[in-house]
Amino acid sequence: MSKTNISGNKHLSERDQKHLWHPLTQHKVSPEMLAITRASGARIFDEDGKEYIDGIASWYTCMYGHCNEAITSKVARQMQELDQVVFSGFTHEPAVKLSEALMEILPENQQKLFFNDNGSTATEIGIKMALQYHHNLGNDRKVMLAFEEGFHGDTFGAMSVSGLSVYNGAFKDHFIAVVRIPVPNGENNTEVVRKLKELVSDYKIAGFIYEPLVQGAAAMKMHDAKGLDDILRICKENEIVCVADEVMTGFGKTGKYFASDYLETKPDVICMSKALTAGLLPMGLTSCTQEIYDAFYSEDISKGLFHGHTYTANPLACTAALAGVELLTSEEIQADIKRVMESHRRFAEKIKDHPKVTNSRQLGVIYAFDLNVKMERYGNLRNKLFKYFMDQGVFLRPLGNTIYISAPYVISDAELEKIYSSIEQVLEEF
Repeated sequence: MSKTNISGNKHLSERDQKHLWHPLTQHKVSPEMLAITRASGARIFDEDGKEYIDGIASWYTCMYGHCNEAITSKVARQMQELDQVVFSGFTHEPAVKLSEALMEILPENQQKLFFNDNGSTATEIGIKMALQYHHNLGNDRKVMLAFEEGFHGDTFGAMSVSGLSVYNGAFKDHFIAVVRIPVPNGENNTEVVRKLKELVSDYKIAGFIYEPLVQGAAAMKMHDAKGLDDILRICKENEIVCVADEVMTGFGKTGKYFASDYLETKPDVICMSKALTAGLLPMGLTSCTQEIYDAFYSEDISKGLFHGHTYTANPLACTAALAGVELLTSEEIQADIKRVMESHRRFAEKIKDHPKVTNSRQLGVIYAFDLNVKMERYGNLRNKLFKYFMDQGVFLRPLGNTIYISAPYVISDAELEKIYSSIEQVLEEF
């Protein structure tokens, strides 16, 4: 029998099942999707009227809150002037203004921006830049270096350098050549450097792609800044192009504009998406240094970066991104970031000695810990945790036994307390 929502219409979740195929979903075991009808600030609302606090900013995108009028009003105005135009052979003010604004907050060695569509294509282009940079210079370097357990997206180059086989095992025979090193954790830094030097000696490495300081899909695994600096320094000494995947970490989530701001050695290439457009529209960007760009600058057309997307530098997405940068650099949002960081710090201190809390960690507004329970006792622990939180009106998306928060900067203290309270209930009931 068909169900109806509060408007008396057939449930969206039921209609959804007829035609839609969702990402990261095995529909045989997860057939029903929750229908969300509206969102505001740090809250989302389903078709039955129930509200949820968005504790992960809808995959780290809506950092200034859902439907922020400072963003939506500017995009609405832009929509009446220029909606879309090809970016090959043309340019427009939203793209130019965004480039100028980003240069004010990116690491100072970044000079050029290449637009694309999403996080995967941002990293795909970063990989292409590294490989073609050496190709254009006549260097025989065809191997990429990456971290163990890294995740960089779902396109083929991005899958190649990702270390989480559950996402890409079916395609591994088609990947580019990649060698891996462990993430430096402070204790293993010397061993990581030794391994790196061996790989540099044994392989012709073109580029090193890495998630700086936080590996999102690897359950918010955090690593040592000094250790990463040592790696980057060795890469630079050996002319290995350093590609920072800041798709998740960028735009304030680590407490600085970019995670690379914590490091002395800056990347040659930076990949951006997610919070880039404040969650309003899809877009990605890949920035690079003048030196990288110059290797493509030639009268030889074949040395150009021949990569393009139909919606490259879409004026509406550029407008949303520019509005997001304006918010990010405002005193109000910077104060909000510090407020959320301090709130997480207090909560971490409160629960750190709980017997079910292990590996508590924080960087900026990202807070995570591992739930110390016997997972086999609960079957699919992740799904049980997800349902438990949703029943409490809190949208958190655990990764295995890792519970993490990466909420919008504008989340209220009361909303944060509700998230913390639901976590404390999990600690008592699981």
